[in-house]
Amino acid sequence: MKKFKKILATAVAATMALSLVACGGSSSGGDSGSGDSSSSSGGGDKIKVGIINNDPNESGYRTANDKDLKEMFSAENGYDASFAYSLKNDEQITAAQKFIQDGVDYLLLSAADTSGWDTVLKDAQDAGIKVILFDRTIDASDSLYEASIVSDMDKEGETAANWLKDQNLSEYKIIHLQGVMGSAAQQGRSGALDTMAKENGWTIVTQQTAEWNAEKAQQIVQSVIDSGDSFNVIYAENDDMAKGAVEALDKANISHGVGKDVVVMGFDCNKWALEELLNQNWNYDGQCNPFQAKYIDEVIKKLENGETLSEKTIIMDEKGFDATTITQEDVDNYGI
Repeated sequence: MKKFKKILATAVAATMALSLVACGGSSSGGDSGSGDSSSSSGGGDKIKVGIINNDPNESGYRTANDKDLKEMFSAENGYDASFAYSLKNDEQITAAQKFIQDGVDYLLLSAADTSGWDTVLKDAQDAGIKVILFDRTIDASDSLYEASIVSDMDKEGETAANWLKDQNLSEYKIIHLQGVMGSAAQQGRSGALDTMAKENGWTIVTQQTAEWNAEKAQQIVQSVIDSGDSFNVIYAENDDMAKGAVEALDKANISHGVGKDVVVMGFDCNKWALEELLNQNWNYDGQCNPFQAKYIDEVIKKLENGETLSEKTIIMDEKGFDATTITQEDVDNYGI
């Protein structure tokens, strides 16, 4: 079967190489975007995987996610792994094309954007390469991938928006800091707040992407402060952006946290962020589990043994934390 896959991969690679030349593309897709590609030592009978992820410097969540993948997909664990990083969909797709040319056995994908993946995943399928999604979903037929190991981003957003509604604030004037537009995390967390705001007449003072970045978030919040517009909620779609927002609040001597002027909400459950909740400087943090590698490894082992997967979509359990009820044990157990 693997020999047949290699023959298919060679044929597809030749076709794609001609296509790339015709489009003025590059064949060095492994070095993509804001990161670079790297490979563990391997060869022989090791399982060859190409892993496409977002920039590991994007956030504490992504750093933990990348570390988890590298620890699992090592030569010691029977893998020959190469990594490519980008926050841009087109660069990730180029990396996927390169991995197909290289004849990987498995393509592991955390997509920067939910759309645009049909063609390259069909190419992988034609080459006999199995695709496994992790961390993020895509808008493509589930026939194009073997499994999807993800968080329920819609549920994450709904849990946070419902928590905010339950605070029964006298008014809701919200600064909404969005992640990278088009990502599954952004869509789920934004969609829930948009729906809740419309249903309840909340005011969105500003809604801008800070692309998961603390410095950009600080700039956005500072611009609102400078404008004189009033607000009482920061809804940041990850912890780093919440941190940047709080820096702007501190600079302007605006109080935040439990019983203070501004409610601060984040996502991802970095340990330092949960400590902010424990100290009641923030109000809420939504969990997003970065540790998907063991799930992927289990799927690969089943596929290698010729087993049929009982479920295609594997959703990890997650929760939201409230500053008034969080404990040190929660911080220790759930902080990343």
